[in-house]
Amino acid sequence: QVQLVESGGGSVQVGGSLRLSCAASRGAVSDFRMAWFRQAPGKEREGVAATSPGGVFTYYSDSVKGRFTISRDDTLNTLYLQMNTLKPEDTAMYYCAAVGNRPMNRREALTVAEYTYWGQGTQVTVSS
Repeated sequence: QVQLVESGGGSVQVGGSLRLSCAASRGAVSDFRMAWFRQAPGKEREGVAATSPGGVFTYYSDSVKGRFTISRDDTLNTLYLQMNTLKPEDTAMYYCAAVGNRPMNRREALTVAEYTYWGQGTQVTVSS
């Protein structure tokens, strides 16, 4: 069973940057679809960015497009999320997720229910 562990969260000022990492263990994820989700207090978990195997396709939510970049290094079994120009509304717990590859459109790739494996999350706090 794949295990996912996120790291890289922290506190940053508005306009700053952070890079999140998600290390997978107990199985290679090169053939998995992977994604980042986030959940702010009192809100539902939402899809932020997703990638297909090999990074052939990437998808972003409208709220982060142009500021966040998802990438993966399958030789290291690791998923990344580079977050730039951070805003207070980006404050949330960020989760890594994975699922075996199957055809997905953008909406599906950013949907919580489509994913099987989840990490415990890493907190991102953006302050003004």
